[in-house]
Amino acid sequence: MASMRAVVQVARSASVHVDGERLGGFDSPGIVVLVGVTHSDTAADADRLAEKIWQLRIMDDERSASDVDAPLLVVSQFTLYAELNKGRRPSWSAAAPRPVSEPLVEAFIAALRQRGATVETGQFGADMQVSLINDGPRTLIVEV
Repeated sequence: MASMRAVVQVARSASVHVDGERLGGFDSPGIVVLVGVTHSDTAADADRLAEKIWQLRIMDDERSASDVDAPLLVVSQFTLYAELNKGRRPSWSAAAPRPVSEPLVEAFIAALRQRGATVETGQFGADMQVSLINDGPRTLIVEV
């Protein structure tokens, strides 16, 4: 069964823009989180994902974002649920629709903030331009 998932990247800096306007980002070491939601995900999944990512020991010296108070940039990304089994055109049927996914992305962000994280975000459903300088590179796929 599919579950809430994220692509997590340690970055030296990152930003997200919509229509040329910077909505969020950071200029010191932090974590970029691209988060996707599927139909069966719940607020409890969002909370577990937030805890896991906040405590992941992926920063320098095997420390977590919580250990070093690293900022996070969270960007919703339904394409994490692309189905590529047939042909060359992805199907998005495994991605939850906006009425399901938007509140869960917001719950994920709120759960991070409740843990003390500094969280910047993009704009749900917008055409966003995300820039980052991946450090390492350190990129993980996290599911709960």
